Amino acid sequence: MSKTLVIVESPAKAKSIGKYLGRNYTVKASMGHVRDLPKSQFGVDVDQEFSPKYITIRGKGDIIKDLRLAVKKADKILLASDPDREGEAIAWHLAKLLEIDDKSACRIEFNEITKNAIQQAVKDPRPIDLDRVNAQQARRILDRLVGYNLSPLLWRKVKKGLSAGRVQSVAVRLICDREEEIQAFVPEEYWSLTGKFTKPGKNAFEAKLNKYKNKKIEIPNQGAMDKILAELKGISYVVSNVTKKEKLRNPAAPFTTSSLQQEASRKLNFTSRKTMVVAQQLYEGIELGKEGPMGLVTYIRTDSTRVSETAVEEVNKFIMDRFGPAYIPKQSKQIAAKGKVQDAHEAIRPTSISHEPESIKQFLTNDQFKLYRLIWSRFLASQMAPAIIDTTSLDIAAGDDYIFRATGSIVKFPGFMQVYIEGTDDDSKEEERILPELNQGDRLEAKSLTPKQHFTQPAPRYTDATLVKALEEKGIGRPSTYAPIVETIQKRGYVVREKKQFYPTELGVIVVDMLKNHFPEIINIEFTADMEEKLDKIAEGDEKWVGVLKEFYHPFKGTLETAEEKIGKVQIADEVTEEICEQCGKNMVIKLGRYGKFLACPGFPDCRNTKPLLEPTGVGCPKCAGEMVLRRSKKGRKFYGCSKYPDCEFVTWDVPTKEKCSHCQGMLVEKNSRGNQKSLHCVNELCPSKQENPKDMGNKINAKGKKTTTDSSSKKKSEKLKTVKGRGKSKV
Repeated sequence: MSKTLVIVESPAKAKSIGKYLGRNYTVKASMGHVRDLPKSQFGVDVDQEFSPKYITIRGKGDIIKDLRLAVKKADKILLASDPDREGEAIAWHLAKLLEIDDKSACRIEFNEITKNAIQQAVKDPRPIDLDRVNAQQARRILDRLVGYNLSPLLWRKVKKGLSAGRVQSVAVRLICDREEEIQAFVPEEYWSLTGKFTKPGKNAFEAKLNKYKNKKIEIPNQGAMDKILAELKGISYVVSNVTKKEKLRNPAAPFTTSSLQQEASRKLNFTSRKTMVVAQQLYEGIELGKEGPMGLVTYIRTDSTRVSETAVEEVNKFIMDRFGPAYIPKQSKQIAAKGKVQDAHEAIRPTSISHEPESIKQFLTNDQFKLYRLIWSRFLASQMAPAIIDTTSLDIAAGDDYIFRATGSIVKFPGFMQVYIEGTDDDSKEEERILPELNQGDRLEAKSLTPKQHFTQPAPRYTDATLVKALEEKGIGRPSTYAPIVETIQKRGYVVREKKQFYPTELGVIVVDMLKNHFPEIINIEFTADMEEKLDKIAEGDEKWVGVLKEFYHPFKGTLETAEEKIGKVQIADEVTEEICEQCGKNMVIKLGRYGKFLACPGFPDCRNTKPLLEPTGVGCPKCAGEMVLRRSKKGRKFYGCSKYPDCEFVTWDVPTKEKCSHCQGMLVEKNSRGNQKSLHCVNELCPSKQENPKDMGNKINAKGKKTTTDSSSKKKSEKLKTVKGRGKSKV
């Protein structure tokens, strides 16, 4: 019998695939990429048609040796790396290293790790798609051309350790431009008027002043509001119009890479990187007890919302059995994606709808369960019937000139809403309410008229969700690049994340301004999006990759030479503090590190003393006369401790507040509960409120810096987690 060797990227994927193939198949893992451009040199010969110099990645020697031995024993080789450009490139590099003819039928791909998909794939191998390989090569070389030319310039002109990237720099620009917009924003005053109306025998309801003389009303200041209130004195109120409509609310499409990252940020508070790491685990395979390893979701890097007919048939049967025929949509729910889409893969969905989240929860980590439940619920809802909502709109005439308006709704048929409702980045949406049954001509009494002052707000700062959404909408990057981009710009110190929002650092602003002035195309959003389209055309065989690189590089090289002459040395002055270095006596300065600000001695390298930067909170320590200060752990996580450490060792993860507990006068801390709702909890473990509600104990850090969890049922013992240590030499 002939032996077939199948090569995938990861051991988890190899294990999942292996169970679906017979004894005549051997499955090995390459552990990702095996060749790449060298880190220590440029590695691209621009004079020889941008010929790349690939080398074996350090540490992959034993893996390649093992694969070569396996190739010698096999009669047939199948390269089963991921079904995208990156995976195609990995297959091509493997073919080169293992001396496999890339024109032979050696490449297989599958969108999901299921028995049917794997067995079908091995029956239908194909040659390696060199157009997709060239698109990946072009992206890699483009990034090298920019990174290895711009980064040294930043080192020389600003500071060592900086980097610039073709895509990451545009992402930083978006954040810097938004911050500039926020800082330049001038709030404008406006007012609203809410009336509370009633009719005998009916429930009271609220309506807002909406029109004046049939035009939308704008109330710019208190003077205008006082005039309106004077005119409304003693006036009569009549229902002038009642509009009732039946609306259909359609479900959101199944997840793409971008929408998964956005929704996981909104609903689970996951970063883009965390979402992709956990999603990869679900894709590659999870041990499900007697069922063995199994891929739970389809391929996770996609911008398509397409769903296979087989999956639609399976989910329709599930909906029929679980909810009944009313929940089956009249038409197949193939929801068209917006913009240019690579439609080779399906949307992200469960490989089998029968694997309900609760039924396999015992085999999943907490994060895996949360993300799988999100993907499963979204897919199920996307294939269900629309919700039917009855909406009512009431217009209330106040005399001849003014109109108040109230809107309300009732869910007549929940449809997909029975399972899942998409999150939103807009917190300003008013809650829908039910209005009393009223008829045109009904007279109403105004119980109260409440004026309220408002000020216009600037556009909000980007979060993980909104930054990924902006990158996608502007055509910057591709599904596989969103998470690395968000992670890289933080690692480089160009932006920081505070309470889920991104703020540019001084360093980020300086670098973006320099790039705007001297490399406008590199930092240009339209130019970067246009380059993504050219990479797509290379993958489709419509553009030559060397031509695209030539078109970019020669103007870039000229700009680089000009910038080297024009840009002077940029000095970033350190902020001097009153903190004295105990080793050399100099005033310490504030530095920005990977995990935020810290204190450092300006005498470096002669004096290497560093300390945590203690940011005061204005809240007193509940254990002594000290003040609670903000600290950071070695991994950058924020926590709060007493300024008198080590004499006082009180610390907490939660944000201290100045409010006191009504039971014991202890300090209250702010916690985020599900749905990002904030609540206050007492830190005093002996507080009477804890006896009334043991769940209120929450998560704390004990005096020795160990995080403990108190379970309300007392069945779980306090679990000690990592000791939290402050930055530098100071320990907490």
